[in-house]
Amino acid sequence: MSLTGKVALVTGSTSGIGLGIARALARDGVDLMLTGFGDVDEIAQIQSELIREFSVRVLHDGSDLSVPHHVSAVVAATQAELGSLDILVNNAGTQFVAPVRDFPDDRWEAIISLNLSATFYAMKAAIPSMVSNGWGRIINIASAHGLVASANKVAYVAAKHGVVGATKVAALELANDGVTVNAVCPGWVLTPLVERQLVDRATATGRDVAAEAELLLAEKQPMHRFTTTESIGEMVIFLCSEAADTITGAALSIDGGWTSQ
Repeated sequence: MSLTGKVALVTGSTSGIGLGIARALARDGVDLMLTGFGDVDEIAQIQSELIREFSVRVLHDGSDLSVPHHVSAVVAATQAELGSLDILVNNAGTQFVAPVRDFPDDRWEAIISLNLSATFYAMKAAIPSMVSNGWGRIINIASAHGLVASANKVAYVAAKHGVVGATKVAALELANDGVTVNAVCPGWVLTPLVERQLVDRATATGRDVAAEAELLLAEKQPMHRFTTTESIGEMVIFLCSEAADTITGAALSIDGGWTSQ
């Protein structure tokens, strides 16, 4: 099945995992609504590069998806400006690290709002048209932390567990409507954010970046390799394909063995 002419909303897609997914979809002929914050000129460059390289339509919405009505508005804008919404990828997220007893209330609310609630509101807004069309793909980017926990990440872990649970509920409800709902659960991904963290760690310890990368991976993953954003994009393409027609309600790990331990 060709994805050419389909329309996707990919949240948090101006960098990192979301941008990798957007590029994979664009390569397969999917028109895109991107969301995310960042430098206006850099975002415009991303749009123009995707348009030039893949000959697809690419729009951007900079709304704050931690605000519920902004989420439904982005879905409506995608449908109005691109003519449909066939593929929804909920990827936008944020992180903060602290012990439960010290975790700031405002950081808890911010993480739950963006990482979990925005996923719910986007699914709620997108599902009716997908059901009406008899075809849709919802792919929620969870995390290894949607399946297991780590200390000092209470809000992130709670949110990602919630995303996996919400994925399963929506999958059950839509099982016979032509709409599949799945969660992708990455381990360590070499995004610009992680690259900056590695540089900071190396600066603090005096070790080189390669040594810090090895230590970071070894803390969680039996396989000492980062997952690439391109690999996650390819998994999303597979989940949109006919081969994945009966895959729904799954939490699919792409984590170097992290959650097999």
